[in-house]
Amino acid sequence: MMNTPVLVGDIGGTNARFALAEPGEHRPRLIKPQTLPTADFASLQQAAGHYLAGIGIQPEKAAIAVASPVRGDEIRLTNRAWSFNRSELAEALGLKHLTVLNDFGATARAVAALETGEFESLNGPERNPLQAPISVIGAGTGLGMALLVDCPAHQWRVVETEGGHISYAPLGSEERRIHDWLSARHGRVSVERALSGSGLAKIHAALAGDPPGKSDWPDQSLRDPADIVAAAIAGEDRAAREALARFCAILGSVAGDAALIHGAATLAISGGIVPRFIPFLKSSAFRERFLDKGRFAAHLEQVQIIVVTHPEPGLLGAALCLCGEF
Repeated sequence: MMNTPVLVGDIGGTNARFALAEPGEHRPRLIKPQTLPTADFASLQQAAGHYLAGIGIQPEKAAIAVASPVRGDEIRLTNRAWSFNRSELAEALGLKHLTVLNDFGATARAVAALETGEFESLNGPERNPLQAPISVIGAGTGLGMALLVDCPAHQWRVVETEGGHISYAPLGSEERRIHDWLSARHGRVSVERALSGSGLAKIHAALAGDPPGKSDWPDQSLRDPADIVAAAIAGEDRAAREALARFCAILGSVAGDAALIHGAATLAISGGIVPRFIPFLKSSAFRERFLDKGRFAAHLEQVQIIVVTHPEPGLLGAALCLCGEF
């Protein structure tokens, strides 16, 4: 375990989250957490340097989770125009050791370490500890997906994936209309185009009959996703409720597909926007669409679905990776 605090980061397209991690009794403790808007900084180096300058501590080690594939020395984020070289970033931040991992690889590690009260069950038999294999999925700036496998001697293995970029398969005329709107804007339509913060805004626009425009249009041309969620929960905005309901239905279909592909005993929804509207999700068509897999509906009835309520699963997972817990 660590003797001194280490830097951990969870870097997405919208926010860069940082904290220090130090040893705890059963898992690392996160201290001095801070969330920085990525739009305020030109690079990861600048954002991390800003955080370190603010806390006045120079760690020797860091684990940074990023929303992109992490093969090779050159890393480029998928939904933010940031790129960096591993060794150059370590040198610039004064680090002796830098681990870079996929953000949903980090989130999956956190799922394996959740404690009572840090997740809420939605479906299936309630098991604690959670049973593997575990599919981990989450909609934020993009759509993350990973797989947790329990290996011999109860050692967890994380399989990082880019499952958010599989093709979107619409069901029904309304979803075909959404698909056509997204296709006109982006060309190929991945599930991430619908299941993300901006995806919710695009579902809202498509259902309202707004023109799709082009993919290089700024997202500011769309309604703010947080406003859509708030209005839908308040119940006074029919268009917002319809958009969020459709989002939940599509999420159910994709989650069911992921569970079948992974052979999951548990499906964990973690990070992103979903923890903000768990009651709405429970009352939506999410579960119906999750189970709508023909002959395998009964099979999916036995999959436990949880929503992770831990506030910073990406940071916790990054800390676990650096601490040698996995």
